[in-house]
Amino acid sequence: MKIITFGEIMLRLATHGFYRFTQATDYEATFGGCAANVAVSLANFNEDVSFVTKLPTHDIGQCAVNDLRKYGVDTTMIVRGGNRVGIYYLEKGASQRPSKVIYDRAGSSISEASPTDFDWKEIFLDADWFHFTGITPALNPQVAQITLEACKEAKKQGLQISCDLNFRKKLWTSEQANKTMSEIIPYVDVCIANEEDAEKVFNIHASKTNVLTGELNREGYIEVAKEISERFHCHTVAITLRKSISASDNKWSAMLYQGGQAYFSKEYAIHIVDRVGGGDSFGAGLIYGLRHFEKPQEIIEFAVAASCLKHSIEGDYNRVTVDEVLTLANGDGSGRVQR
Repeated sequence: MKIITFGEIMLRLATHGFYRFTQATDYEATFGGCAANVAVSLANFNEDVSFVTKLPTHDIGQCAVNDLRKYGVDTTMIVRGGNRVGIYYLEKGASQRPSKVIYDRAGSSISEASPTDFDWKEIFLDADWFHFTGITPALNPQVAQITLEACKEAKKQGLQISCDLNFRKKLWTSEQANKTMSEIIPYVDVCIANEEDAEKVFNIHASKTNVLTGELNREGYIEVAKEISERFHCHTVAITLRKSISASDNKWSAMLYQGGQAYFSKEYAIHIVDRVGGGDSFGAGLIYGLRHFEKPQEIIEFAVAASCLKHSIEGDYNRVTVDEVLTLANGDGSGRVQR
């Protein structure tokens, strides 16, 4: 059965190395975007996955399609039309200087899409999973309505639905997010969040936690997951736990909440090459784990290990295999040369 992801794929223009925007004389052009990143990760795990979006018919739109195809993502359900591909600019941080992202996505094809562009009944044929993130409905009320319609049809057809809350303050306010996502999340079976999403979107706080100082309270996150689960009837809630020592070094782990029980992964000390897409790689790992493993501890360990490896890879996409993830999840994080 097929996995469907829905969202925006953008042209990523990143400064070389750790150059600042004001230093850059040229930019490295690649593609990325939350739902597209999840699709590529899952394709690398040999899952049958389709990405749904709207892209223009011109050459840059075709480049985005071609980029997905080369990883084995099905692009046949991508709607063509509109005038532009959204862009985001990236300046990677280092040490105590944070990364910066500047969006240039207004007027993109997907942001101007209409509900009639997508035949969700047809899209979900032969599918058993639907994934999207909170960034998609944040684009504008019309895309939010498209997302809601997709969830209703997915639920009608019996698909599992997963959503990464992915709050972005540059796209909408907490009040807007709360109003929109409170209508969508009741259709979701698997809710993914980070240490801030639940607070910014649903005003659900983790007690005794300060993400700026790296103080994360396990019991507080269990309370957050429990409230999300009970309020919206999500059978699974996953929360990533990032202790940010600096832009270059983090400690990374996560929690899975199922059936009233919390399962915490091991914690990884990661030296970051590129953290953009780290959350998406966790989402892809979680989806894969939920589809292939029975034990909750195995599921969360796989998802965290997949995301840990992503932090070592340039670009939005997580270019790793199941075997590589399992090697790390099973305890081999030595990084020794493989001969």
